Amino acid sequence: MPTHSETKRLPYTAQQMYDLVADVSRYPEFLPWTAAARVRSREDKGDHEVMLADLVISFKVFRERFGSRVTLWPDEKRIDTEYLDGPFKYMHSKWQFEDVEGGVDVHFFVDFEFKNRILQGAAGMFFYEAMQRIVRAFERRAAELYG
Repeated sequence: MPTHSETKRLPYTAQQMYDLVADVSRYPEFLPWTAAARVRSREDKGDHEVMLADLVISFKVFRERFGSRVTLWPDEKRIDTEYLDGPFKYMHSKWQFEDVEGGVDVHFFVDFEFKNRILQGAAGMFFYEAMQRIVRAFERRAAELYG
């Protein structure tokens, strides 16, 4: 099943990049194929926060809503996302932000599989390019906000 792992060094802080990725409701402003975003709930668990969120993804004739559980770990500067409902069999992603000399190392990992075989086959054809576009969209957004 498609997986993608990438580490990028950017000239920002771990806190800035964590805040950018954690702000799910703003994704439609800059993230490719994201038509809408809604945070259903937020629950403070002490050392972490759990957010339930919906994204509407629109690509050509494909338009799907999917729900996720987003776990925010502010002290560790880590964000874990688990798929809840929608077009996937499963989806897991992880962001980790690490302050380094000259900026931040952004570690991104995603693993998923569509329920529909046709969608899965199509995803396989453009998956790597799509993941790169998503990561670049976060980079551009950081430059707009912090550059």
